[in-house]
Amino acid sequence: MASVPTIPDSYNHVLAEFECLDPLLSALRLDSSRLKCTCIAVSKRWLALGSSGGGLNLIQKDGWKQRLFLAHKEGAISRVACCLHDEDHVAVATSQGLVVVWELNQERRGKPERIYVSSEHKGRKVTALCWDTAALRVFVGDHVGKVSAIKINTSKQGKAAATFVMFPVQIITTVDSRVVQLDYLDGRLLISSLTRTYLCDTEREKFWKIGNKERDGEFGACFFPVGKNSGNQQPLIYCARPGSRMWEVDFDGEVQSTHQFKQLLSSPPLPVVTLRQDPHYTSSSCSPQSLSFPKLLYLTEHCVMTWTERGIYIFLPQSVQVLLWSEVKDIQDIAIYKNELFCLHTNGKVVHLSLVLVDRCIERLIRRGFWTLAARVSCLFQNSVISCRARKNLPLDKLEHLKSQLDASTQQDLITQLEELISKLEPLDSACSSRRSSISSHESFSVLDSGIYRVISRRGSQSDEDSCSLHSQTFSEDERLKEFPAHPEDEQVELDNVSHASVTVEADRNETFLPFSIPLSFRSPSPLVSLQAVKESVSSFVRKTTEKIGTLHISPDTRGRQEAKDDEQLQELTVNLVASPQEEKVLEPQSCQFPEEDHLRDLKAATAEATAKLQDPLVLLEPECMRRVLREWLVYLEERFGSKEHSGSSTKQSRNVGAEEQRAILEENLHLDPTDGDPADKEQSSILEDCTGKENTDETYGSKTMCENNVDLKGPLDCTFQVSPPCVIEPDVQKDLIELTTLCFELCVFSAGNGEAAGSSDGTLPLAALWTLACRFMRSYFFLLDLKRLKQCIITMYATSPNVWETYIAGLKELTCHSPVALAMENEDMLKILKRLHDLGPWDNSPLLLVHAQRLYEKFGETALRPLIKFHPSILPSDIKQLCRNDPAHFLAYLDSLLKSKPEDKRSSLLRSLLQPESVRLDWLCLAVSRDAPQRANTMDAEGNPRPRSHLFTWGYSQLILLLIKLPADLVTKEKMADICKSHGFWPGYLFLCLELDRRIEAFANIAHLDDLSLLNGEDGSIPETIEEWKFLLHLAQNHSTAFHQHGPQNGNAVSNGSPSCPDCITVENVALLLAKAIGPNRALPLLQECGLTLELSERFTGVCEILRIAEKRQRALIQSMLERCDRFLWSQQA
Repeated sequence: MASVPTIPDSYNHVLAEFECLDPLLSALRLDSSRLKCTCIAVSKRWLALGSSGGGLNLIQKDGWKQRLFLAHKEGAISRVACCLHDEDHVAVATSQGLVVVWELNQERRGKPERIYVSSEHKGRKVTALCWDTAALRVFVGDHVGKVSAIKINTSKQGKAAATFVMFPVQIITTVDSRVVQLDYLDGRLLISSLTRTYLCDTEREKFWKIGNKERDGEFGACFFPVGKNSGNQQPLIYCARPGSRMWEVDFDGEVQSTHQFKQLLSSPPLPVVTLRQDPHYTSSSCSPQSLSFPKLLYLTEHCVMTWTERGIYIFLPQSVQVLLWSEVKDIQDIAIYKNELFCLHTNGKVVHLSLVLVDRCIERLIRRGFWTLAARVSCLFQNSVISCRARKNLPLDKLEHLKSQLDASTQQDLITQLEELISKLEPLDSACSSRRSSISSHESFSVLDSGIYRVISRRGSQSDEDSCSLHSQTFSEDERLKEFPAHPEDEQVELDNVSHASVTVEADRNETFLPFSIPLSFRSPSPLVSLQAVKESVSSFVRKTTEKIGTLHISPDTRGRQEAKDDEQLQELTVNLVASPQEEKVLEPQSCQFPEEDHLRDLKAATAEATAKLQDPLVLLEPECMRRVLREWLVYLEERFGSKEHSGSSTKQSRNVGAEEQRAILEENLHLDPTDGDPADKEQSSILEDCTGKENTDETYGSKTMCENNVDLKGPLDCTFQVSPPCVIEPDVQKDLIELTTLCFELCVFSAGNGEAAGSSDGTLPLAALWTLACRFMRSYFFLLDLKRLKQCIITMYATSPNVWETYIAGLKELTCHSPVALAMENEDMLKILKRLHDLGPWDNSPLLLVHAQRLYEKFGETALRPLIKFHPSILPSDIKQLCRNDPAHFLAYLDSLLKSKPEDKRSSLLRSLLQPESVRLDWLCLAVSRDAPQRANTMDAEGNPRPRSHLFTWGYSQLILLLIKLPADLVTKEKMADICKSHGFWPGYLFLCLELDRRIEAFANIAHLDDLSLLNGEDGSIPETIEEWKFLLHLAQNHSTAFHQHGPQNGNAVSNGSPSCPDCITVENVALLLAKAIGPNRALPLLQECGLTLELSERFTGVCEILRIAEKRQRALIQSMLERCDRFLWSQQA
């Protein structure tokens, strides 16, 4: 075999294409001869593609989904630029020379809008667009050398700014030739033309020419920001020069040195790793390349990237090195973000390349199942793979696994090369070399961090093939379904390691339980037959384990789609998450199942008959008739799916035993002592004991096995839930069964019989017995219940029974025990779990979201409730109230956060929609005024009157309380709310309700006790409307001054006369001044004399009245003057 040339170890980076964007362009119809992509830009979130038809496609990089299409009638799109610091803005240049700035309004979920169109370059070709790195400002350059700046005012600054502020277009400069490239950093604008490069200080409006020598042609220039650890070092500038040279320039425009790359570019090109063609490398050197770099782009932390018609070049300019160059033909433009390169070719095609380390490239190819390409890259870059750093990311077991995936018949040369590479790695594993001699040649191993030796089987045996298929299926399934994220490489490596470890741990765990899950016969005809049976059982188990592990490693997005689909078809689940003894028997080859027609014939007929009867209006209007029909139908349901049928008894025995058991339960419930603990708990325990005693040995053993293998099971068989049908049911039949079973629960028909045990709506059964029967019914027929209707029924009918709700939640936990969120709940933090839940949406009011919220609340407590507001209305406040029934303060925190998350003008409407039924308003108000509230002794005195200034106390939920009392309600509810506010001392709400109920005298009396004049004079206050109300308020002020201000420090008549020492207190003088301002001093004085209060007024009152008289006279004179002028103007117009 001829030796394959290897790439030197100095090259440890490579350009790789991990995903093809051709399907994306085809979906956007940008691959036709009529319409093609003309320009490209990229940011953290968006990939922007301009088209020759004038459309701009904005594709979200996360998932590669088209989110926005912006149409332009001004011609084809010639340039596009995304604002990196505010991704809600995009600038577009058209073929007519117009520049359009768009605001996408993604944060407010509005429609994109044009916020400015610049015609400064109309009729010219825009050759460069560049955004300011801090402000919303766009720099534009055209083919005649004109450079302008557009300063943007967005709609976020308000409608006034958009209406009255002119958007300025500033002419920066006009250079001597076409603008080739623009770049901006820290207040400096870099302009590269055909002849030279200019540096502009946009703040001080100063310009510098960089260097003295001109050039002729397209040469780019860019800023080179310094790293984070460079201290106070200023950024650099690199300018392209003829002959593969670059100028290194400081931030003030002075040339520091010239770097020559011509000789360095004589090295052979590195291959681009892509599935389009096999990578090839030629070790022979080529002639030095004298190139002109049309653009320079800053790439990652130390690199500068450029391209020509021949290929892509990446330099390390500070150390004057070539990181790599690769042949990529016909490039028109390149957009970069961090280490990602989006190449636009002259034919309109777009290629997505990534600059990655070689070892990480190989590792990612392995994860994606590209075995052949990964092996070829490993052999080409074997010098880099052998290096110590690569050995950390590419351990020996991964290369062994890669070799095992190659086809020995067609890829023998590649396998031989990979074995040579592995042989060069093995001597370095000193810990393994001393023990490798004791292991078969068919196996290899590696030492884990914990010291465990992990054996990797090679091809050659049945068990080895199963093991390899396990790994291959897991990796290929993971990578086939997982979308490539645009995140830093370090994060991807961490995720890869976690995924790889989880496969190993899961496989080891299943191997531990291997002997207990395989039914082996105790005697066999011969040892050969016994061994064959064991082999078949092991193979069957490995296949099942492979499928389970494959499902555990599906990507979060795919899991979200599967769980959303399960959401829509909750009742059509056909996979039983909790294995039952019947399912274990179905898996055995000896067992056989009755045909579905025979198995459910009677139940089908009874279901059709019951459905027909329930459509009769005479039956529908009589709940007792409906219960009688449902009881008759429930007999057949219990025959087929009741728990007693699974014990192997006949149908008749099953029915009799079921009735006797129900009667025993009811008798026990009727004789319970109420003072002897919780009746429902005792009844449930008695039911469990009774059922446990009647189970046969085989079934009891099966149930114990299930309880041991499932963390959610805590008891015998009756603690389990039947979350999926034990046999195949037609969808139409299952739909009717779900409707009737849910109707049974809603009408409290929990068992078949004569009615003494089933009819529970007549009040003959104690509530505890009814609750117990409801719990047992849910456990038995959970797979036949509409979970949404079931939840609503429990909230409305069983609000006082925590056991029924807990049973419902336990069933949902059983249903979702293997969901990705439930599995992640053990190890991940709350933010990651919430993000996973958000990615799995939309939930569409699914009860499955509720059980995940329950798990979050159980693990993280109150802190988990506030983030759940983003899942409204899939999770309602009534659901949260059920979760927090043991701590109502947590529910208030959620409700308050939910309302505060909405705009103020929408909070009332939201709260009103949540008050279903209306009676919960008073419950929520009682909770709000009793939690996080001041002490009642501080807000009211012994007689129940308000204490002075007690309305200024801080209430934790004051906004929620005010929203509740300000919503429309009937008179009775308003009065009850007023009583609640008064009894708890929430005086702002009480005053509002008194005024709304027209209890004004009572409101003024409480204002006098509160001793705050702002309640009468403020924005939320109320001014007396009649003379009687003014008189009443003046007498209240007189009595209040005598009672409350007499004991203050007497300084002359300061307190009694309402001196400036208490300007906001309820005193006679302050109320009199308010009266004079309201009705005028001339009318106020007679009223005060009538009340006999003139003696209590000071000279301050007289002075204020005089000022009011003067102001009134001047106001009248001013009005009179204005009227006369208007009159003269009108007469002059008539003349």
